[in-house]
Amino acid sequence: MAVGLIIMSERELNRIEVLSQVTRGTMTAVTAANVLGLGRRQVHRLLKNFQSEGPGAIRHKARGRRSNNRIDPAIRDFAVLLVRENYLDF
Repeated sequence: MAVGLIIMSERELNRIEVLSQVTRGTMTAVTAANVLGLGRRQVHRLLKNFQSEGPGAIRHKARGRRSNNRIDPAIRDFAVLLVRENYLDF
């Protein structure tokens, strides 16, 4: 089994801590939902993935990917050119 580095945000790390407490039995799912600002069903969904796949399951799946709403670089360059030509004070 290969061990790799997983980069996580503070929010994701907080979720792991809270879900670990639920797994150990020191916190209920309802309390975890209140702490995380989620619904009880969302906590159960996260908990199921956390228990089956480990902490990596909490990481956002789109991290490192390009946005679906990205602007094509050629269109962006053309728009910047138009702004620079027509709006000198912008």
